[in-house]
Amino acid sequence: MDFLRPASWEEALAAKAEHPTAVPIAGGTDVMVEINFDHRRPEYLLDLNRIGELSEWEVGQENVRLGASVPYSSIMEHLRAELPGLALASHTVASPQIRNRGGVGGNLGTASPAGDAHPALLAADCEVEAESVRGTRLIPIDAFYTGVKRNALEPDELIRAVHIKKAGGPQQYSKVGTRNAMVIAVCAFGIALHPETRTVRTGIGSAAPTPVRAKEAEEFLNAALDEGGFWENGKIITPAIAKQFAALASGACNPIDDVRGTAKYRRHAVGIMARRTLGWTWEQYRGAGRTLEGAA
Repeated sequence: MDFLRPASWEEALAAKAEHPTAVPIAGGTDVMVEINFDHRRPEYLLDLNRIGELSEWEVGQENVRLGASVPYSSIMEHLRAELPGLALASHTVASPQIRNRGGVGGNLGTASPAGDAHPALLAADCEVEAESVRGTRLIPIDAFYTGVKRNALEPDELIRAVHIKKAGGPQQYSKVGTRNAMVIAVCAFGIALHPETRTVRTGIGSAAPTPVRAKEAEEFLNAALDEGGFWENGKIITPAIAKQFAALASGACNPIDDVRGTAKYRRHAVGIMARRTLGWTWEQYRGAGRTLEGAA
């Protein structure tokens, strides 16, 4: 195994173009586990730790441009207001040591359905900034996951940053694990209210071959909130609406049985998390006294 250590982003792109099979390593929290257990033996490792710009972020008018290597601990400390769902998800990542090393770019590159960041990214809505020596492109998060641990990156591309929409309303994240720390998700659920468009987005982790949105649940809830005038009047969401939303979220799952949980349990747990996180986010919205006009 050869170790490539570029000193700049341009050198990293050149190395990836010359060695398309090279596996990027920054935090290394996924890659090193696979190597240590001999599940993966890449011909080249591409070390990105010398490239400081990957650990930087920029808060714009509408989006946050989050460098691929910004550690979860920095998201928790500095971006809680702009990216509340992702900050909550970051809290559930492994241990403090790993939260100081791992970043969203690694989660996206690995594309594991159990990655903690994915439900929050899907719910918030974002684009992945991918670059190669051929140029730069933005990949919508909904098109990024293509299969089990597969993504839309071309062989010569690297993830440079993620452009995430700033929260316009409350966001929540919930995760089920076999213990309270250092645990891979049995399943996870993220939800974000977008009052400016009067829509709700969701994200489900570890309950399908890829991270997915509960689109039928979203469509049902968006219609129910609109027809009932909930965004304007701030009424409590009825139990019937919450129950149907949860059932549709559960139906969006396509899980498996494994050592961490059964498919039946995962479907049930996702439904419970969907109902609870909807209640939490809506209470936050009502408590803030937010109307559509006030949120715009």
